[in-house]
Amino acid sequence: MKKRILILTASFGEGHNSAARGVRDGLARVALDQSEVELRDLFAEAYGPLNEFVRRGYLALVNSAPRAWGVVYRWLDRKKDYDKEFRRLVRLKDHFAPLLERLRPDVVVCSFPAYPNVLQEILGPDRQCKCVVVVTDSITINASWYRSAADYFLVANEQSASVLRAAGVAPGKIKVFGFPVSPKFADFVQDRQSTPSNSKPRVLYMINAATRGAPQLVRLLTDLGVHLTVTIGRADNLRPAIEAATDGHPVKIVGWTDQLPRMLQESHLLIGKAGGATVQETIAAGCPMIINHVVAGQEEGNARLIVETNSGVIALSPKKVAAQVQRAFADDAKQWRDWAGNISKLSRPRAALDIAEFLLSL
Repeated sequence: MKKRILILTASFGEGHNSAARGVRDGLARVALDQSEVELRDLFAEAYGPLNEFVRRGYLALVNSAPRAWGVVYRWLDRKKDYDKEFRRLVRLKDHFAPLLERLRPDVVVCSFPAYPNVLQEILGPDRQCKCVVVVTDSITINASWYRSAADYFLVANEQSASVLRAAGVAPGKIKVFGFPVSPKFADFVQDRQSTPSNSKPRVLYMINAATRGAPQLVRLLTDLGVHLTVTIGRADNLRPAIEAATDGHPVKIVGWTDQLPRMLQESHLLIGKAGGATVQETIAAGCPMIINHVVAGQEEGNARLIVETNSGVIALSPKKVAAQVQRAFADDAKQWRDWAGNISKLSRPRAALDIAEFLLSL
């Protein structure tokens, strides 16, 4: 009999969606015909335009007013009545309950913290399905992730497991598999970039929230003589400014792409924000990171993970980023070698496959 697995996400930050897709794709490889899998964003389905309005407001807040979001984040972390709060999500429950009745899942996987409490509200304490939470942040983990009756909490690293244990989560409920990045990361392990001794260092600059200083940083990086690739995602309005900043140097500018696993494996160094997905993908690729933007709250822990394991550094201005790039590759890339050796110890490119096998074993 096929195991029925429901994966739930919400588009409030790419980390949630990335984790959900990773679990789905891991199951597609491991389970073959052993499972029936659905991936849903019930907030988008239930609230439609309202959800999109709130989502855009949230992203604007965390990117444009990170200190204000930090206040909200800490308020959420102090709350202990999530069950009462989630009872107000009537429209969400109206979408969730029929889905549970139709699919009758054996396992519900949640990459967004609101779902476990709503699941418990619908099915009660005697629910038959297992509830598995995939925690998408590291170290600074908001209490909304673990103050629920979930059966298991999957975390990306031992540092995060320690946080959950200290908060009172039963050790048997905590599983350390790594972050469920795309299984493609496991495919490209053999393509990891060798030491930049006799060739130009390959630097990947992912422009996300910190767009204001992006042209200046591109200009500074081209002066360092690195092999530079810049991703602008869907922000096509940025392209003219980035092209002008290259000043004729051979810089590769990439829009939205699904080739990040390969690009990260082929790069010596990533420059980008401390988002959950970004940090965990660079770890999976064994690519050291210079963090140039940190959102207060959830991203602080992601940044700490990189810094405390000496897998990279934080540099919050274009000049500081350029100085760190120069330092990384100076003296026969001594600093880069240290970072690369340390981040390789954290790397778990098979995490999605291992999580899939765990889910099938429940």
